[in-house]
Amino acid sequence: MNEFQLLIDLHKHQPRQGPGGEAETRLAMQLAGLDRSRHLKIADIGCGTGASAIQLAKELDAEVVAVDFLGEFLAVLEERAKEYGVLERIRPMKCSMDALPFGEGEFDVIWSEGAVYNMGFENGVKAWKKFLKPGGKLMVSEITWLTDERPNDLQAYWDDVYPEIDTASAKIGVLERAGYRLTGYFCLQSDCWLNNYYEPLQKRFKPFLSQYKNSDEAKAIVAADEEEIALYKKYCSYYSYGFYVAEKI
Repeated sequence: MNEFQLLIDLHKHQPRQGPGGEAETRLAMQLAGLDRSRHLKIADIGCGTGASAIQLAKELDAEVVAVDFLGEFLAVLEERAKEYGVLERIRPMKCSMDALPFGEGEFDVIWSEGAVYNMGFENGVKAWKKFLKPGGKLMVSEITWLTDERPNDLQAYWDDVYPEIDTASAKIGVLERAGYRLTGYFCLQSDCWLNNYYEPLQKRFKPFLSQYKNSDEAKAIVAADEEEIALYKKYCSYYSYGFYVAEKI
C-alpha cells in the first residue's frame, strides 16, 4: 500500500480530518445570520468524513452537497449520515474542489473547514464566488498567524508546508479584493486542535502501526503527525485556524 493510501486509512475513521468543533461550526452559522426557517442549498467543499455536513443538515433546513475527492471519506460520511438520520439531506459528490460542476449562483452558502489550502486560500475564494447567489455566504477556516512575528523554526516549518499562511488582516484583505464583505471572524481555540483532532488521531497510531506491521512507511506517517502535534503544543500561541465568515457583494 502506498503512502497516500496509508494516510487515507489513518484518517478516514477519525471524527474530523482537521481542527474544529460543533460549537465553532454553530458560531459560524450565527455570525453568517443563516435563516433556519428558510430552505438553503449549501456546498461543503472538502467535507472529509462529514463532521460539518452532518451538523449543517441536522441544524438547518438545508440540502448539503458534500464534496470530497476521496471516495473512502464519502463512504464513511454516508454511513454516519444514516446513523444521524440526515442522509436524505446530504448529496455526496466525489470531485476535486478545483473542478466543481456547479452552476453560477447555485448556492446560498459555501462552507469549507480546513480544506481550502488544497487550492490555496486566494484561488479558492475567487474560484468559488461564482457559485454563490448575490448576498450568498462564504464560511471558510484557514491556517492563520495570530501574531505579526514568530520563531524562526516555526516560520520555516510553515513556509515549507503551506507558504500561503498569513495573518487574519491579510486574509481579510484577500476576501475584500475578491468581492466579499467580512461579516465575522474568530480563531479556533486549543480544544479544537487537541481534544477534537489530535487526541483521537493519536489513539489510532498504535493500531495503525500494528495493522501495517510497523512498516517504515507507516512509521514515517506517524512520526510526521507526532512532529506536527509537538509543534502545535509548543507554539499554539502563534497560529491557529481562523474562521472567516463573508458575504458575496
